[in-house]
Amino acid sequence: MSEDLVIGVDGLARPFWASTNAMLRDYYDSEWGMPVTGEQALFERLCLEGFQSGLSWSTILAKRENFRAAFCDFDPQLVAGFTEHDYQRLMSNPGIVRNKLKIRATINNAQATLDLRKSGGLSEFIWSFKPDSTPEPTTYTEIPTQSIESKALANALKNVMSQDTGNSSVPAHR
Repeated sequence: MSEDLVIGVDGLARPFWASTNAMLRDYYDSEWGMPVTGEQALFERLCLEGFQSGLSWSTILAKRENFRAAFCDFDPQLVAGFTEHDYQRLMSNPGIVRNKLKIRATINNAQATLDLRKSGGLSEFIWSFKPDSTPEPTTYTEIPTQSIESKALANALKNVMSQDTGNSSVPAHR
């Protein structure tokens, strides 16, 4: 992949996007491409990916600590119990992305995460879509942005997360 990489001052090769600032470099070095396991870590990643929709990942990374503080470190048990008061608090928090639908989805998805515990949990659910083999690209452009498995997981998550969870503490306004 040499034609797609930038050699940093530390002598390490990284993709161009990860060489543009320290935050992205640190993310690439310590998190990008690494397996995420555990309910809370996966719930956080799903929530942040949801907030990222339509925005750059660097925007979300820059606000990640604010998101963690606002959403109780993405503890699904706590987030599922958020009330209308919490929703209003989040909507007035300039440190996060203040999108009413994304905030409500995060709260509803917390309840869905709790509901998944009855059948193995969020981690088991997500990892059940793991592909049989991992791609081995030789150039940066060959790195797939999606796969059959990722499309199936996305559809399954939409179905699971959109089910009526019975959480009436924060009504969804559609």
